[in-house]
Parts: sequence; structure tokens; C-alpha cells
Amino acid sequence: MTDFLLIRHGQTDWNAARLYQGQADIPLNQTGIQQARALAEKLNGEKFDAVYASDLSRAAQTASILVEKLGMPIQTDVRLREICQGIWEGMSLDEVQEKYADDFKRGAEDPAFSRAPGGESIAEVAERMTSAVTEITALYPAGRILLVSHGLAVSTLYCLANDIPLNQVYQYIPDNTAPLSITWHV
Repeated sequence: MTDFLLIRHGQTDWNAARLYQGQADIPLNQTGIQQARALAEKLNGEKFDAVYASDLSRAAQTASILVEKLGMPIQTDVRLREICQGIWEGMSLDEVQEKYADDFKRGAEDPAFSRAPGGESIAEVAERMTSAVTEITALYPAGRILLVSHGLAVSTLYCLANDIPLNQVYQYIPDNTAPLSITWHV
């Protein structure tokens, strides 16, 4: 078993505007940079065996700020990306509810298996995140890993590690740079 400290990236302008971000590559804003720096101070002196991050810039940039104090290399992995929100990316919740009411309703009724048009389901995110952390666990059995990813992606892992049904995943999305701890068993 391996311990993971899961970190959601710092804030972006799209987070602040409450837009669906998905896999759009949006960088951190000044607040996000400050959040990452504050977390880096809190993590100063912590020991990790490895640092992994999503390849999207907001997660990779957050990880870069965190490792300045830790002095460790970052290994990026495309499997650690946020859920693909398809054509909803860049839209507000109100726009999605207005233009894609049926798809949005299906998402509320079956959150684990529904998807935005052109996007992926939470179950698919769970599959690729599981693949990534299982591989990391095999490389670092009994290790401690810092993993920087995205809100829905890390909440999916949190639910899986704690036997929480995936249809409750939205209840566990952390705030930007708020850590979640899990232990992963292979």
C-alpha cells in the first residue's frame, strides 16, 4: 500500500469565473500561484518518495511551485488529467443548463456514467486514474507520493480509496490546493 497526498491545482481564471474547465489547458492566475506558494510553505520539511502531476499547465505549474521547497523532480502523466468535458469546456453552468438541459439532467440522474457531449464519464476518469495510481503504487510500495491533479480527478480517487460510490464524487471535490490523503492498495 502507498500513501498519496492528493492536491487539486491552484485557482485559474476559469475557476474564478465558474466555467467548465475540463482538459482545456488554462494556467494558474495570481491567486492560484499564491495558493500554491502557501501550500509549499506548509509542505516544507515533508518527505515524499516521488511527485506526480497532470500534464495540464495548471497542475504542472502548481507542482513546480510545490517542489521548489521539496527539491524533487516532477513526473507528469496524461492519465492524471481532469475529466474531459467535451463541448461544455469554457461554458458556465447556466449556459450548460440552458443549451444542454437533457444532457445536464442525465448527469444529475447518473453522474458516474453520463457525459457531456464529446466528453468522458466519471467512470472513465476513475479507470484511468486507477491505472495511474496502481502503477505508481507498484513502483513505490509502502511509499509516500505527492500527486497534483484536478478537482474531479482527485475526488474520484478519494471515493475509490474510501469505498464511496462514484455517484457521490461531486461532494468530495476539494478547494484549490486543499490536500486529500488516501492509502492505495494494489
